[in-house]
Amino acid sequence: MLFKHRFLIFYSGISMLYRTIFLLSLILAFTAGCDKKGKDLVNTFDREAMLRNYSDNLIAPAFGSVQSKLSSLKVVAEGFNIVLSTEVLDILQDGWVSAYTEWQYSNAYNFGPAGEDGLRKGLIEEAGTFPASESKIEAAIVAGTWNLNDFERDARGFLAIEYLIFGKNQSKDEIVAAFANSPSRRAYLSALFQNLHDRVGDVQTAWNGSYRDQFIQNDGTDVGSSTSQLYNEFVRSYESIKNFKLGLPLGKRPGQTQAEPQLVEALYSGQSLTMLKAHVAAIEDIWNGRSRNGQDGIGFREYLDNVEGGKDLIASTEAQLSALKSALANVPESPALSEQITSGNSFLEALYVEFSKMTRFFKSDMSSLLGIAITYSSGDGD
Repeated sequence: MLFKHRFLIFYSGISMLYRTIFLLSLILAFTAGCDKKGKDLVNTFDREAMLRNYSDNLIAPAFGSVQSKLSSLKVVAEGFNIVLSTEVLDILQDGWVSAYTEWQYSNAYNFGPAGEDGLRKGLIEEAGTFPASESKIEAAIVAGTWNLNDFERDARGFLAIEYLIFGKNQSKDEIVAAFANSPSRRAYLSALFQNLHDRVGDVQTAWNGSYRDQFIQNDGTDVGSSTSQLYNEFVRSYESIKNFKLGLPLGKRPGQTQAEPQLVEALYSGQSLTMLKAHVAAIEDIWNGRSRNGQDGIGFREYLDNVEGGKDLIASTEAQLSALKSALANVPESPALSEQITSGNSFLEALYVEFSKMTRFFKSDMSSLLGIAITYSSGDGD
C-alpha cells in the first residue's frame, strides 16, 4: 500500500506528456517480458534431438524402404521383359503398389538431397508427378528415343510406370501383348525403372552419408534451417493431398468448373484411395515424430508443447485430425476413387471440407506459434 501511495503522488506530479511516455514505457516493458517468455520456451527446446529423430527414424528409413522395393521391382521388370506373361505381370503390378505405398511415406522430404538442383526439380516432381501423360509416353515409345532428364516429368517416374503396366482399360493379356509387340515399349519400361531407382538411390545415399549430420546440426529456425525446410515440406505435402489428390479431381481448384475424375493419383491401378490414406498416415507420423514401426520420438507435437499457447493448438489440431480421419474412413473402398467422383459421392465432399479445415492448424497457426515462415506458395490463398 505504501508503494501504491508513493506511485500516485509521483504520477500526479508529472505533466501529461511525461505521463504518456511513462505509461508507454510500462506497456513496452510488459510486452517485452511476455515476448521473452515465449522465446525462452522455444529456445529451451532441443531442436537438434528432434531433427535427429526425424533423420534416423523417419526420413532415412523411408527412402531406404522405397529403394529396397524399387531394387526388387526392377529385377521383376527385367524378368517380365524376358518372360512376357500375365503371371509375371501380376507380380510386377503388386510390387508397384507396394513400392508406391512406401513412396507416400517419403514424399514429404523434398529438400536437401531430394530438393531442386539447377534444372532438376525436387524428387517429388521427378518421381511422383501425376497424372501421367499418355500421349508423351506413347510418342516416346513410337520414336524409340527419350530423355529422362528433360522437362517432361509427366512421362517418367512412378505414375508413368503405372500407366505402362496397368494399361488404360486393357486386360492383362492385352497389356502383355502390347509389350510383346514392341521392343521399344519394353526398353522404355526398363529405362523408367532404372531412372527412378537411380534418383531415389542418390537421395538415400546422401541421407546415409554426410547430409545426415548437416541436417541435424543446422538446428535454427531461419529460412535455410533444417527445421524450416522440414516444416515447410511437411505442410506442402499435406496441402498436396488436399489440393491435388482430392481437390483437383473434385474440381475444387481455381479455374475449374467441374469435377475431373481422370486427374486422380494412381488412376490406372485404381489405388487412389489406398495412396491417399497412406499419405495421411505419413503426415500424422511426421506430426508425432513417430516411425513406421510405432516408435514415438520427438516431433512437431513436442515442439509445440514447449511454446506459449502450444498445448491449446495441439488439442485443436488433434481434434481436427480425428475429424479428418473419421471422414476418410467413411469413404467406401470401392468402386475406385475416380468412379466415386464421377457418381458424386457426398462422402468425398465432406472429406474435402475436413481437409480444408485442417489447413489452418498445420499452416497458419503452427507457423505463427513456432515463428517459422511459410516459404512456398500453394496458390489457393490458404
